Amino acid sequence: MPLTRKTHNLIDEKVLNALQPGAFLVDISRGGVIHQAALFNALKDGHLAGAALDVFPEEPLPANNPLWKLPNVIISPHIAGNSTTYNNKAATLFRENLYRYISGLPLYNLFDPQRGY
Repeated sequence: MPLTRKTHNLIDEKVLNALQPGAFLVDISRGGVIHQAALFNALKDGHLAGAALDVFPEEPLPANNPLWKLPNVIISPHIAGNSTTYNNKAATLFRENLYRYISGLPLYNLFDPQRGY
């Protein structure tokens, strides 16, 4: 999920409270999609049983962030998307886009400023 004006704090207190009590949350999207204060409160009060978090609005997650002290949280350093095939795929995409650019063809994976990604 991209982080845009429409997705910033998309998962807020209302959404978190709609989850079944005792649910677990895994966030590998973008830092800023989940409202951090609402997430902290849902974890602290036990509405959420736990969370595995790989992305944060500020990275790296500051040492004084209260999420570090919660026993029901697993924090990883924004590595959920790592893959042993990433470099090969990135090089293949670059090579294809270079060919397309030289040939005057439309490029793959262009940024759309209207969508924000």
